[in-house]
Amino acid sequence: VQLQASGGGLVQAGDSLRLACAASGGTFSGSVMGWFRQVPGKEREFVASIASSGAQNTADSVKGRFTISRHNAENTVYLQMSMLKPEDTAIYFCAATGYGINRPVRSPTFYNYWGQGTVVTVSS
Repeated sequence: VQLQASGGGLVQAGDSLRLACAASGGTFSGSVMGWFRQVPGKEREFVASIASSGAQNTADSVKGRFTISRHNAENTVYLQMSMLKPEDTAIYFCAATGYGINRPVRSPTFYNYWGQGTVVTVSS
């Protein structure tokens, strides 16, 4: 089972960016998919999650600017980021839970599978 995150890059404050996470080696239509971010030296931070039902959970720090979505048939989850700020600079990780969790959880302890991360850098 692998999760491959892509779409990171260097952008300016106020710009938009879309991250994608493709899952392979398994079916994740019944799993919760999530995005987390981490700045070196700091703890991993929840960004957003989406259950198979479409129910979503978004961190207050990105609410109104970031939108999570998923395409179950393609085993892909997206994170549309707009109005980016320098404080959004981080390594972004996608993650998936196992089956049996039907609400968009925030804690990383629920997530069994993790991608390798994609770097987002926002310049001021």
